[in-house]
Amino acid sequence: MTEGVGEGRAEPAQQGRLARIGQWWKRARGSEGLERHTALLIGKSTLAATIAWLISSHVLHARSPAFAPFSAVLIMQVTVYRSLLDSSRYVAAVVAGVAVQAALGFLVGPDVLTFVLVALIALTIGRWPALGSQGSQVATAAFFAFSTYVSATSTLDKVTQLGQIILLVLIGCGVGILVNVAVLPPLRYRGAEHGIRTLAHALCDLVSDVYPALRAHDVDPERTERWRARAGRTGDLVTEARTGLRTAQESLHYNPRRLFRRHRGRPGFAGYGAVLEALERTLHQVASLTRSLDRWSGDEDRYRYGSFLECYADFLASVSEITRVLSGLDEDRLHAQAPQLCRLADQAQQCRRRVAEQAERDALPLADPARPYGVLVIEATRLMEEFQYTCDVLQHHVDQRRH
Repeated sequence: MTEGVGEGRAEPAQQGRLARIGQWWKRARGSEGLERHTALLIGKSTLAATIAWLISSHVLHARSPAFAPFSAVLIMQVTVYRSLLDSSRYVAAVVAGVAVQAALGFLVGPDVLTFVLVALIALTIGRWPALGSQGSQVATAAFFAFSTYVSATSTLDKVTQLGQIILLVLIGCGVGILVNVAVLPPLRYRGAEHGIRTLAHALCDLVSDVYPALRAHDVDPERTERWRARAGRTGDLVTEARTGLRTAQESLHYNPRRLFRRHRGRPGFAGYGAVLEALERTLHQVASLTRSLDRWSGDEDRYRYGSFLECYADFLASVSEITRVLSGLDEDRLHAQAPQLCRLADQAQQCRRRVAEQAERDALPLADPARPYGVLVIEATRLMEEFQYTCDVLQHHVDQRRH
């Protein structure tokens, strides 16, 4: 079980700005997830930018030293392979932009017509599919080169400054790649496993914030709006998880960590794709749940909803236990985790049934779209369908390996 992920909470989370910042860093320290990867990427980018700046400014005394740190940060990607690919495209784009400016500058001269031609040609080259996402850098480099060309005082100075732009870009890219390789290079043999952990981590944290508030009947508009906003941001996590599936093999290329003995021969599980899809649907359902709570006006006098909210809090607490296990999913420990997930799913099913029974006892208006009861009951059923499916897929894989 992963420590620090969605730990059981008795009280609703604090809503102050400093408290939310503290919660973000707690999630970053607690387990692998979006927060930790964000903090790691920021740290590595800062280190690469600083080294590139020191080289360009204090060693080379370049006139425009910012090119080097800008390049270092620009090509800092999630995998070493992607860093190499993007850096090669970026360098090609910069060389093309500088070459266009150099050719037209020396042939036509530094006037407005030259700039028009430079922009036209550079933007056209930038559409070349081989440059990928770096195509826009052709025009960017050409414009910077034009500015440098105009400010230079002699032909030799013009050539020197244009060549220095390319040199600074090469230095920045080189530093960025070296930092990415040397400082915790991201190695993802199990891209699907990583995606599941990230989504489960986000889901566990969100659900673990919701159920203490429901249990305390603290469903105020400010709190529900934050739940809704957090649920809406999970779209980025889904995109990242899907990308993780595609980049799992990329992380093997040119990564020194793959040479270590403990990373050799790591098995994969194709069923993680189905589990990932189930978690995506679950996140969408949780988002629907938070939207319904956010729209709810809370007619406290007419309907007795306290017992229902407490039952629902118990259900979400049982769901958070499932997501906590999923956030630490490990192929090597799947034989123990799958049965544990099945047991937790059975407990959550019992809680879900109590939710429906409580709604009937309280005669809640399940068909009233202005109140969240009906949506909550429906989403509880859908959530359990997805979690049960996830447990079945994992257990089936374990049973197959045993035979």
